[in-house]
Amino acid sequence: MPTLLSETEGNTEQGANRKSCDGPARSETLSMSGSLLRRSWEVSSVPASQGVGGAGKACSHNPATYADEKSDTPILPKKPPNKGADPAEVVEGRGVAKGNADEIPASRTQSRISHASMGLEGVRQAARRDRRLRFTALLHHITPALLEASFYALQHNAAAGVDGVTWREYEGSLHQRVPALHREIHTGAYRAQPSRRVYIPKADGRQRPLGIASLEDKIVQQAVVTILSAIYEADFLGFSYGFRRGRGQHDALDALAVGIKSQKVNWILDGDIRSFLDEIDHGWMLRFLEHRIADRRILSLIRKWLKAGVIEDGRRVAAERGTPQGAVITA
Repeated sequence: MPTLLSETEGNTEQGANRKSCDGPARSETLSMSGSLLRRSWEVSSVPASQGVGGAGKACSHNPATYADEKSDTPILPKKPPNKGADPAEVVEGRGVAKGNADEIPASRTQSRISHASMGLEGVRQAARRDRRLRFTALLHHITPALLEASFYALQHNAAAGVDGVTWREYEGSLHQRVPALHREIHTGAYRAQPSRRVYIPKADGRQRPLGIASLEDKIVQQAVVTILSAIYEADFLGFSYGFRRGRGQHDALDALAVGIKSQKVNWILDGDIRSFLDEIDHGWMLRFLEHRIADRRILSLIRKWLKAGVIEDGRRVAAERGTPQGAVITA
């Protein structure tokens, strides 16, 4: 990443076929630390398609049990790799996830954050047990406590979106605003605002377009990211490093170095997808999500963010494809 992105709101912790259910299986809830992920690349303000499935129950013949708050248990390779296997995958066992609770800046919210984190461990366990499982009831995990925890997980000095509201301003009336925001989400009254377009220079001289979401959009996006991460973290392979808690580009480079030194390597391929985020097809993105997510209300939230567009030079530009770089949900 360009050096300028060091001041952005980023992840500072980086280091279907399905079977129907005959009986109701409860949608489990995940015990994770409150400040789970900080993902958006927003400039610092410091001077310088249709969902599938119904809502209500998760289809699984093996409903997850509730568990106390804890880190992920280690995931180790089940058998030695075959000769010639990808060295990055070989060296990657996934260890216990490190806690992040000490980063919560406001001690008075600890009890709320702890309450918000209780309940998602079941989702995580269910996702691990069955990679074909589709979750039909997820929105109820967006609670006032999770919204408050998501607010405190955001970068405090990030630039404001089109609403002009900063993190510090919102904090002053947090306990009045969060219940209202929660009510809007669950009644369907929530509306995503367009992002504010800004540009930052890239290393090659071009400019990277960023989209700065409004503060409440950031909060809701962070809450959804917390829920989705509980599911998709179980699907990632050992050599996946991008935008995952406790992993980053330096870890990827370390694994690459190990692979090059320990294996006979004849060539290295460096690939890049030009303007990938700008060209994402909304329909295909939602269809991809539907392999795991069958809660139409969660899919509706994501669709709203995809379609919200951006404000550039004082006018709204509709979004027919792509997703704003820098948004919490994009990463």
